[in-house]
Amino acid sequence: MKLDDYRTSDNISDQRGGGGGGPRFPIGGGKMGIGTILILGIAALVFGINPMELMQGGGMPGGAPVQTQGPGAAGGQSADQSCAVDEKSKFSCQVLASTEDTWGALFKEQGQTYQPATLTFYDRNGQSGCGAAQSAMGPFYCPADNGIYLDTSFFDELATRFGAAGDFAQAYVIAHEVGHHIQTISGRSDQVRRAQRTASEAQGNDLQVRMELEADCYAGVWAARNRERIEPGDIEEGLTAANAIGDDTLQKAAGRRPVPESFTHGTSAQRMAWLKKGLSTGDPAQCDTFSAARL
Repeated sequence: MKLDDYRTSDNISDQRGGGGGGPRFPIGGGKMGIGTILILGIAALVFGINPMELMQGGGMPGGAPVQTQGPGAAGGQSADQSCAVDEKSKFSCQVLASTEDTWGALFKEQGQTYQPATLTFYDRNGQSGCGAAQSAMGPFYCPADNGIYLDTSFFDELATRFGAAGDFAQAYVIAHEVGHHIQTISGRSDQVRRAQRTASEAQGNDLQVRMELEADCYAGVWAARNRERIEPGDIEEGLTAANAIGDDTLQKAAGRRPVPESFTHGTSAQRMAWLKKGLSTGDPAQCDTFSAARL
């Protein structure tokens, strides 16, 4: 993806080398993300834990959200300095800036002002408004502080473990998390969380799947609005990433028979289909998975 000449975002925070680690706490506070499926899937398959219970947990013990630093990295480091740490950091900052411009324009068309998310880099361990951040969780979005949390080493795992290499696969991951931010500031997330409180486990899982697929579609909308920067092979990279992290594919990889009622992110086919829908339409209004009779 051609972003070499793109600006980097100012909405950057950095916990790398800032001692952001600490005890390993449960996942809580409604964290959502592509990477989170890895740890949730393992917990569900190996320990029999309901992923929805983890995702709807109370965050840090005691229920108090963690206070995180705002834009401008730990120790007074600037956003520019954080983005310049390495190529993965710079590219991530450029992708975030691109999503800010894209969604800013889309919101403006509706007479609204887009309030962007903050991207926080961390190394192995960090802290979010939803609790502890750990690299094993992969990238995630925390609605409590409107933050995306990223250990860029996840991109290596995405390539080696899941066969989803390439810069567009990395961009898709970030754009998906921004999709969850759109759901939060639009009120969608609150609506779904309220519905999940009274839903059965299967119904709650279905609602979560629709959330994830809508975020996939939003990622596609972003890509469609930046088509002039897409290079040959980029779309295939994104589809490979979407395919690699489908619930059915991950359950098969774990040696289990796929159980649709336990899915929380959607099948590989569904994830690719909704990413494609966003890519083909470029219209966020076409991403309403909650009105779709079939996913």
